[in-house]
Amino acid sequence: MPKVPLFISSPLEPEHVATIRSVDRKRLDVIYEPDLHPPLRYACDHKGAPSFRRTAEQTERWRSALARAEILFDCPLPPADGRGDIVYARNARWLQATSSGVGEMVRKAGLDKTDIIITTARGVHSGPLAEWTFMALLMHFRKARFLDLEQRAHRWERYCDEEVAGRTLLTLGAGDLARGVAVVGRALGMRIVAVTRSPEKPREHRHLFDEIHGVAQLRGLLPFADAVVSTVPDTVETRNMLDRSAIAAMGDGCAFVNIGRGSTIDEVAMTDALRSGKIAFAALDVAAIEPLPASSPLWDMPNVLICPHSASTVSTENRKITEIFCRNIEIYLSGRLDELHNLFDKELMY
Repeated sequence: MPKVPLFISSPLEPEHVATIRSVDRKRLDVIYEPDLHPPLRYACDHKGAPSFRRTAEQTERWRSALARAEILFDCPLPPADGRGDIVYARNARWLQATSSGVGEMVRKAGLDKTDIIITTARGVHSGPLAEWTFMALLMHFRKARFLDLEQRAHRWERYCDEEVAGRTLLTLGAGDLARGVAVVGRALGMRIVAVTRSPEKPREHRHLFDEIHGVAQLRGLLPFADAVVSTVPDTVETRNMLDRSAIAAMGDGCAFVNIGRGSTIDEVAMTDALRSGKIAFAALDVAAIEPLPASSPLWDMPNVLICPHSASTVSTENRKITEIFCRNIEIYLSGRLDELHNLFDKELMY
């Protein structure tokens, strides 16, 4: 029986390639050629150095591997055209993504118009993003930047700041990323409220939220939130979810953290609110345009913390993604496609 071709189409550390190869050596033909991938810029870099260019011979091998592949680890980059190199993966049946919010990638690659099964990395980034969220919120409420300035000035003067216990944290979304935020928020004594498109949906982690409401209730909940954390992916429903009127409904001095997608909030209106103090502090892992343009006023605002879409990237990321992938490989090879972990529903994009 011929082996199933599996192509690892983004940079991956040798130990994780070895783990994938060990799943089923008799049935899998794992293709990974390191010279076809760009040099890594940092640990768990899924894109590599943007200056990398393949030679004609490398390009031929790259496209040949894509054409052979039935299984893809990650969506192949960099793009050859608007859809990217996925156009050469004519025999692909299943793609394991390395991200949780894959809607934008699916649209750009045209995968929503194909029968290719997509599974995500849901669950991998929840913990790191929750840690980053509360690093930022604690930095704000406990005045870390003020302390830094005081230390630089060698100044010892007592002061008073704020605690997070007893405050209300509103999450946009009630999925895996919101779960991670809720775990830490509850540990710190916060009241956790979620807004989601499906408030009645059964959730194993429902007990972590004090309340779960539908999106229609968002405007009524915003005035009572001390902090708003956006965890939602980019969909038609979530784009501009926090428009100028929603921002106006926020309580004065609210903190805002975005670990979802930049399209969720009106960036111009947010900037205005940060200038006026309506939003006292914003921690942004994402932006409407990425990279955030050098001309953006957000760079120089003292009440803004900017992270270059890296809050989820930690040294254990690829190991965790590989573990999900390997479990899914065993399920895929057994033909139980509806049991694959983290199946992406293309219909939710619209």
